[in-house]
Amino acid sequence: MKTFHATLANSLAAFLTNTFVWFAVTFWVYLETKSVIATAVMAGVYTSTVALSGFFLGSLVDRFPKKKVMLLSSLLSLVLYALACFIFVSTPREVFTDASSLKLWIFIVLSLFGAIAGNLRGIALSTLVTILVPEEERDKANGLVGTANGIAFLGASIFSGLVIGYLGVVWMLVIAIVMSLLVIVHLAMLAIPDLPKKIRHAHDGEPEHEHDHPREGVDLPGTIHAIQLVPGLFGLIFFHTFNNFLGGIFMSLMDAYGLLLVSVQVWGALWGILSLAFIVGGLVVARKGLGKSPLRTLFLANVAMWTICIFFTIQASIVLLGIGMFVWLSLIPAVEAAEQTILQKVVSPERQGRVFGFAQSVEQAASPITSFLIGPVAQWIFIPFMTTGVGVDLIGPWFGTGTDRGIALLFIVAGFIGLIVTLMAMQSYSYRALSANYQNGGQELAEAYSA
Repeated sequence: MKTFHATLANSLAAFLTNTFVWFAVTFWVYLETKSVIATAVMAGVYTSTVALSGFFLGSLVDRFPKKKVMLLSSLLSLVLYALACFIFVSTPREVFTDASSLKLWIFIVLSLFGAIAGNLRGIALSTLVTILVPEEERDKANGLVGTANGIAFLGASIFSGLVIGYLGVVWMLVIAIVMSLLVIVHLAMLAIPDLPKKIRHAHDGEPEHEHDHPREGVDLPGTIHAIQLVPGLFGLIFFHTFNNFLGGIFMSLMDAYGLLLVSVQVWGALWGILSLAFIVGGLVVARKGLGKSPLRTLFLANVAMWTICIFFTIQASIVLLGIGMFVWLSLIPAVEAAEQTILQKVVSPERQGRVFGFAQSVEQAASPITSFLIGPVAQWIFIPFMTTGVGVDLIGPWFGTGTDRGIALLFIVAGFIGLIVTLMAMQSYSYRALSANYQNGGQELAEAYSA
């Protein structure tokens, strides 16, 4: 556990650095170009790259020792931040005020991929929980990982704005470079055990002696086969994918809704408070665990989250919204920790990197799709319904009318859909099969591999 805690502290520093850079660059690009299109493209490129990269990054985690993978992650971030810094200091400042400038986008891409390189470390950390932490403590360890992510998000939210406002981009990059160097030095000093080489290079359905050299490229067929060996696991991944598809509605429209209720200053301050919810939720999981059935905990948390989505915009109240959002965000670490705990128990260790990467890619791909689709749906259907349409007379007297009420109605509809799907999923074969497999200690998987 000492090694795990030291590795987690190292990862926290890396997570904070990478999140800090991406937040800071996003703020700076908007201030320089005044272009919302530029920031929207940045967000789209970022989320799409995260979704697509999971397949490849997961394969790297399985093929090589975890410590080397984490060192590679930080080394890539260091090199890319250094190149971004060189581009910035060697280019006239006025070039960066043009949103169509090639130099600007080279700078953005270098910074973006420096931050995305941290995802390699995130996948490796999830597999290290399996190696470093006893099975009965893994749910609590995953809660600590969620806490680390929450601290990184909160710290980056605060420091990125301060550094850009008072010090500028060069100092932001200098801080990132120094932090990346310190992370590399500290990680190099840690003694992190790994899976035996034979296990790390083993592949399903093939003799181990054929794998003296790890398979190159993305082993997608082998990954899918590993998931199929666990009844119900595909169901869990697609359940999360659907949840992220609905969650994209809130990601896309929550800022617009909040800014229709309060000023930008109040909205920004509220998000600073709401960020604490990630930390609170992670600490609760780290202390209490997830119970005997993490899968049941995962679904009950989703029931609570979708129920909150039905009611937290029932009236145009920033207090109601703030309370609902805080509870909603505090449940996210439990959901994420539950999924990680389940995968760590039912998936063979030599395949966990690829399965974690596959799950990340599939689940994250849903949010960008919703982001592109939901804007027109809100603008052309729900907002008119509550401003000039039938909804004004039908529910307007108690629900309220206007643009914010149209967005609120969309949130409520999404909440009902999410709640219904969750309750149906709890009655499904996939839920029962995966729950039974987890309670049996992954015996079905072990028998399939031995066969």
